Amino acid sequence: MRPDLNKQREGAKAPSRHILRKSSEGFGPGAYAAFIIVMLAAMALCICVGSVTIPLKTIVSVIWRAVKGLPQIPGTSSSIILSVRIPRVLCVALSGAALSLCGAAMQGLLKNPLADGSTLGVSSGAALGACLAIALEITLPGFPFAGTMVMAMAFAFLSLVLILSLAYRLDYSLATGTIILIGVIFSMFISSVMSLVIAFAGDHLRSITYWTMGSLAGSSYLNALVLLIALVLCGSVILLHARELNAFAIGEDNARHIGVNVKRVKLTVMITVSVLIGVCVSIGGTIAFVGLVTPHMVRMITGPNHKRILPASLFGGATFLLLCDLVARVIVNPVELPIGVVTSLIGAVLFVNIFYQTRRGR
Repeated sequence: MRPDLNKQREGAKAPSRHILRKSSEGFGPGAYAAFIIVMLAAMALCICVGSVTIPLKTIVSVIWRAVKGLPQIPGTSSSIILSVRIPRVLCVALSGAALSLCGAAMQGLLKNPLADGSTLGVSSGAALGACLAIALEITLPGFPFAGTMVMAMAFAFLSLVLILSLAYRLDYSLATGTIILIGVIFSMFISSVMSLVIAFAGDHLRSITYWTMGSLAGSSYLNALVLLIALVLCGSVILLHARELNAFAIGEDNARHIGVNVKRVKLTVMITVSVLIGVCVSIGGTIAFVGLVTPHMVRMITGPNHKRILPASLFGGATFLLLCDLVARVIVNPVELPIGVVTSLIGAVLFVNIFYQTRRGR
């Protein structure tokens, strides 16, 4: 009887080992190639279409001549392509990837499908820091927007710590409703403080008002380089914690029992998320709901494994924000809408849908 019992136990354990082994698998080269192709197609579309439509052949020719150092052919709209659209498209793609990755990481860390920099109030905190930097003209020598960036990152991290601390005080289980409620209240408070800052902004009133709606118009290659460096450094840290975020899905106590340093992982993820959100807000303003919409759609396709969710959110966020930016530029042409308006309209509808499904599933 004992050998039979041992065989039965081994048979019962085999599926669980198979599931764990299978859940640790990420995407293959073919999937990454498909992600890159889709993202590049969206980037090409955004460069081609606008107030002035430019053929793809012309764009390829202009980029090739710029890379080779050859003089541009007169009348090919080279200045529009190289100085306006390419840096903007690069910043949009990098911002979308960063915000979406932050949303996916926060949702996994808090086991909350509604967690995001905008819904938790982190983006609002970063916006307040950036507004203060603009209104008070806080700068660093040699870096024109570094003061805004440092203030945005600092306020984003402080906002996240404050929100989670208040939520923990009210509800030790950190329930979804409690976190969202604290985030909404905090965002309202920050909004009133920002209104006060804007009232005394003086000459900076117009720039702050337009900036708070979210826009990447006028982005430069330097902005794109800063976003790329931040995404590579902070994004790599988040991606390396995919296994720990999978452990958080079964609860913090269980994660602790299997060897996860819960406090260290939480602090590391929160710091990297705050840095990424702060950099994105300091360059593009408040672009809401990207970190809520994209990870939710990705999770429905890839499943709950963060080794798939995180990289898919990275590419999905870039593509999603590129398409939103395209809509913002052409929907009421020649007037250009702030990109934050488009993402908020889409995100608000999906936010209500997600919240309804979450409450209904209980």
